[in-house]
Amino acid sequence: MSGTIEQLAINTIRALSIDMVERAKSGHPGMPLGAAPMAYTLWAKFLKHNPKNSKWHNRDRFVLSAGHGSALLYSLLHLFGYEVSMDGLKKFRQFGSVTPGHPEYGLTPGVEATTGPLGQGFAMGVGMAIAEKTLADCFNRKGCKIIGHHTYGIVSDGDLMEGISSEAASLAATLKLGKLIYLYDDNEVSIEGGTGLAFTENVRCRFEAYGWHTRQVSDGNDIYAIEAAIREAKEKKDMPSLIIVSTKIGYGSPKQGTAAVHGEPLGPEGVKTTKEFFNLPTDREFHVPDEVRAHFSALAEGGEKEERKWGEEVRAYIRDYPQEAELLDKYLSGNINKELLKNLEFFDAGQSIATRAASGKTMNLIEKYFSEFIGGSADLAPSTKTALQGYGSFGISGLCSRNIHFGVREHAMGAITNGMALHGGLIPYCATFLVFSDYMRPAIRLGALMKTHSIFVFTHDSIGLGEDGPTHQPVEHLSSLRLIPGLTVIRPADANETTAAWYYAIVNKRPVVLVFTRQDVPVLDREKYGIFEGVLKGAYVLEGEGERPDIMLIATGSEVHIALDAASKLKEKGIKPRVVSMPSVEIFEAQDREYRESVLPAGVKKRVIIEAAATGFWHKYAGDCGAVIGIDRFGASAPGKTVMEKYGFTADNIVNKCIELLADKTG
Repeated sequence: MSGTIEQLAINTIRALSIDMVERAKSGHPGMPLGAAPMAYTLWAKFLKHNPKNSKWHNRDRFVLSAGHGSALLYSLLHLFGYEVSMDGLKKFRQFGSVTPGHPEYGLTPGVEATTGPLGQGFAMGVGMAIAEKTLADCFNRKGCKIIGHHTYGIVSDGDLMEGISSEAASLAATLKLGKLIYLYDDNEVSIEGGTGLAFTENVRCRFEAYGWHTRQVSDGNDIYAIEAAIREAKEKKDMPSLIIVSTKIGYGSPKQGTAAVHGEPLGPEGVKTTKEFFNLPTDREFHVPDEVRAHFSALAEGGEKEERKWGEEVRAYIRDYPQEAELLDKYLSGNINKELLKNLEFFDAGQSIATRAASGKTMNLIEKYFSEFIGGSADLAPSTKTALQGYGSFGISGLCSRNIHFGVREHAMGAITNGMALHGGLIPYCATFLVFSDYMRPAIRLGALMKTHSIFVFTHDSIGLGEDGPTHQPVEHLSSLRLIPGLTVIRPADANETTAAWYYAIVNKRPVVLVFTRQDVPVLDREKYGIFEGVLKGAYVLEGEGERPDIMLIATGSEVHIALDAASKLKEKGIKPRVVSMPSVEIFEAQDREYRESVLPAGVKKRVIIEAAATGFWHKYAGDCGAVIGIDRFGASAPGKTVMEKYGFTADNIVNKCIELLADKTG
């Protein structure tokens, strides 16, 4: 291949990558130098994409799970003609550039997912493949396959060491995701040294045991062998594929094959020596030969033709299947079905129902109006109440099924949900117990960073779950989730707040955490209290509106009802209380100052916050003259009502705390 335009193109990718790192004086040159041939082969010969329309729906997806190799991806995007200019390459890793240190979805055109935390991209790619398969199953018709694309990725040793990749790989094989193809950059080096220090498993046997098709390419520079392996993988319709490509990290550089080339610039002399090895000009930075520029331009035109061809197929589909076409357009456009609001079903006051049960009823109503609704739980659907009745099991039941059985794989479940959201065309959710949100935190954080429309459902939300004890009783979890920027956490007080919370989660296309009780709680009168509007503003007054209170009780979730009982007892003592339900701090803090003041008047300093969770988060609302009734220790195994009483979540304890605060004249 020496001297061919393909070799020159590959070497140009390498040179641009090391120039970016050198200019920034930081970055990861090793992976781009070794993996450029496989990346070029995939993008030039297989990847179906149109640089002039990075959001074309039927494009192939590419995820650089090894996100530290971002210079490789930016070089490809630039050369293929995406909106990543040469100036953008020169500003690699600089403030305000479109070429950050790790790829960021929504910032750089052509970047399909934010990656860098290893293993996340691997799992998000599985979510993308699930989304493709779902839409294809729902809409393709004989002779008219309107949905049909692959999900590709490049993964690293580090990706495969992370446990999330094991979870995701196991599920991908179970679900027979044949359009998922990963190239494994097997360079046998990690930051601390050779992978023999910590990673000696037989990766090929491991993935074959999962049920993946595997292929070994012994020379990472052999683009013909790589091409043959990808073609073979595309023939495997019911098996995901892992192509193990043996490479040399930092290939062609003085640091080739060493850990030192992973995350450090080569230095001026190192760059010069490396370019000499590849027969490239040593006196020019960011150089793209004219013939290479023309070569990539011609390749990009192929993507434009593919999209035009798809457009013709869409027109035929609209003609032959008008109803399906109309529904597909709704899926892909993401338009919210306005019928949902007027068809919401609320619950009658006077009964008691767990908010997890109310959530399950609401979810199944939503599915009638949002058939793109899809998701599942970590083997807990009977407990989380998240099964969609009558919609089958994905990968097992008939076409267009809606229930994904994630198995006990919380970490992968969160990332896969993000991947489905990134793909588009579906509204994905996932569910488990709140205490196990710890297993999902990296994925939830990435969802917030990417602003995905991912819905994370957590039940069994406090010590009130009872006998399972402290291992299953969350304490710090609500506060920790509220600390994630861009994430909305909603903990409804009752069934009607739950309905409103689900409405918010559907219509606001951002990541939302919904937190529900295991135990039954009374249903509030939605008309009396203005619950729907109140939830959509994050907090609202339940008791004591229209008068200046002596003290305010602010509560969330199941503790709202205890606060209402305490308010009744305070009124008997001649004390004027205000009770505020605050299902979502984030939504409330987004309201204008006037509304926030109307709910929580700044002049009322005596405040008691009630939440069966860690107290630290709430002191900003309690202030110096208030108090927080919460939990700063682990729970206990006993009936839920008993545990709540023992930990002070009673009306009498709240009343005593209020009297104590009111007696203190210092505030």
